[in-house]
Amino acid sequence: MDYDPLALFGKRLIEIRKQRNWSQERLALESGLARSYLGGIERGKRNIALINICVLAHTLGVPPSALLDFSTVKSPPACNESGAASSAQAGSGD
Repeated sequence: MDYDPLALFGKRLIEIRKQRNWSQERLALESGLARSYLGGIERGKRNIALINICVLAHTLGVPPSALLDFSTVKSPPACNESGAASSAQAGSGD
């Protein structure tokens, strides 16, 4: 895979959360999910379950598909199987 879906999902979640002027803390309180868990999702470090995608979508007032629409998100560097950015992309300065 030449893109990181976890990182893209996290960036999309940040976009939608910030459109509503919500902090991670508010999203955590409204959704019932832990703030530290949301932080991990937004950093692309957590593999979010489908049920939690639906909970976040409901909380944010968007369809679940909106959280998976990566067309507005700048794609982060791809990761190799060890989770490290490839050397060609890591040093690109983007």
